[in-house]
Amino acid sequence: MSAGTRLAGTTDPMHIWEGAGGVKIAGDSWGDPGGHLVILQHGGGQTRHAWKHTGRLLGAAGYHAVAFDARGHGDSDWAPDGLYGQDIMVEDLKCVIATFGNRRPVLVGASMGGGTSLVAIGEEHVNATALVLVDIAPRIEIQGIDKIQAFMSLKPDGFDSLQEVADAIASYQPHREAPKNLDGLAKNVRLGRDGKYRWHWDPRFRPQRHDFTARAIRLTECARRLRLPALLVRGGLSDVLTEEGAQDFLRLCPHSEYINVTTAGHMVAGDRNDIFGTEVIAFLARQVPAAGTPTFPSQVLNPQTTRATGHMFDVP
Repeated sequence: MSAGTRLAGTTDPMHIWEGAGGVKIAGDSWGDPGGHLVILQHGGGQTRHAWKHTGRLLGAAGYHAVAFDARGHGDSDWAPDGLYGQDIMVEDLKCVIATFGNRRPVLVGASMGGGTSLVAIGEEHVNATALVLVDIAPRIEIQGIDKIQAFMSLKPDGFDSLQEVADAIASYQPHREAPKNLDGLAKNVRLGRDGKYRWHWDPRFRPQRHDFTARAIRLTECARRLRLPALLVRGGLSDVLTEEGAQDFLRLCPHSEYINVTTAGHMVAGDRNDIFGTEVIAFLARQVPAAGTPTFPSQVLNPQTTRATGHMFDVP
């Protein structure tokens, strides 16, 4: 089942893998298959395309980067039972890792994908080498989640044009410059038989806010158990992960590194791909070098980024 027909110009997935219960998982990859495996998991309402720039940078640096559409998103199958909880997402992740011989990966996860990654490692479902969390931590703000839900609930009967889609995105991300060419929106929607454009995700999927207490307890315990190299990247404009939420995570996982991309919102990689990709590769080069000598881009000292290890801040 899907939201409709894929629009012309939408890139076909490079791979189709089998997830939990036989659900088909669509993915892309970059770099040398013999390089260190880096799994990129997007946030709710996003697709693998959110990682295209980062995946290419990782591939050029000698890593084997893999991004996939979560079930119910993009080109992956919708869940037959309409269930999209964290546990089934972890099972899909394990299935993808198994296709690569159960090699120990680096897990990079934004928002929903970060929660999946944290649970996978903290509850010992996945034996990873490093973790990168993107604008997600055990403590998040309900108001920010409410805004995401409101955005995802816009126009349940469909949009009349791509311009309406662009206007909806702009209402949620006013800090971003509006696109001059709407063709890039094709990957975000599907065209129904009724001529309406609908989001690429299963409408049964929604960020779940009904039990934040249980979620926070679970992710807090997972964060306390982290012993591998970890990096938290926050968007300085985010209303989902605040500075207080980031500092809480640093107290739970004091050996982790922290970067605040001050000009980015919740969608950090999409807002500032240039800074995000460079910083993640610099972290991995220190902690989990790719096979051989990585040729990663030189680190750019940018006044829009602040970095910390534990609680000691430096401003580049």
